[in-house]
Amino acid sequence: MLVVMEQRIIIHIVDADPRNRAVCARTIFDLGHHAEVYEGAEELLARLPSQGIVIANDDPENGVIGLMDEISRRGTWLPVIAMAQNPQMNRVVGAMRAGAFDYLAQPLDADELSTALRRVAGEAEMQARHRRRAMEARMRIEMLSNREREVLDRLSEGCSNKVIARDLAISPRTVEIHRGNMMEKLGARHAAEAVRLCLEAGLVDWRH
Repeated sequence: MLVVMEQRIIIHIVDADPRNRAVCARTIFDLGHHAEVYEGAEELLARLPSQGIVIANDDPENGVIGLMDEISRRGTWLPVIAMAQNPQMNRVVGAMRAGAFDYLAQPLDADELSTALRRVAGEAEMQARHRRRAMEARMRIEMLSNREREVLDRLSEGCSNKVIARDLAISPRTVEIHRGNMMEKLGARHAAEAVRLCLEAGLVDWRH
């Protein structure tokens, strides 16, 4: 039974097999969505979309994890669903740990695909905001010099200027200078904002 969803979604299909692409696209159109097809990751990345959901074949040579990494390196985030003819548990676990929303077996079952799309559509907006904040935080932190980054790392561990100075074998006054430059580059008004950027960038484990 085909479950047509109310919200029309753009689905980007990445699969080297033209028959698989055609079958997947037909299933998506039957569900009331729009499909764009790509022969491989290179074609998708050459004209990287700004919205929609990616459904990519997780073949051994061009794994979906590499695709997700490359999308992230380009400063974009798109929800990704992996698919394979015979999903192997180690690849399923690896893809899910890397951030894939789901892992489906080919040929795609219309009901399973519809359920996956519904879940992704519901979670994608929140995830996109989180990823955008993380990417922005990482970009700001990458602007820091090595010494400014060392000061930030120790600041995020709760160290005082005096402790940081002793740890880095520099004077407290020099720590203040590096700290001021670091705060200015990050656009942080106080230490808590700088630490929050570290958290958003995934550079600090909030549980510790």
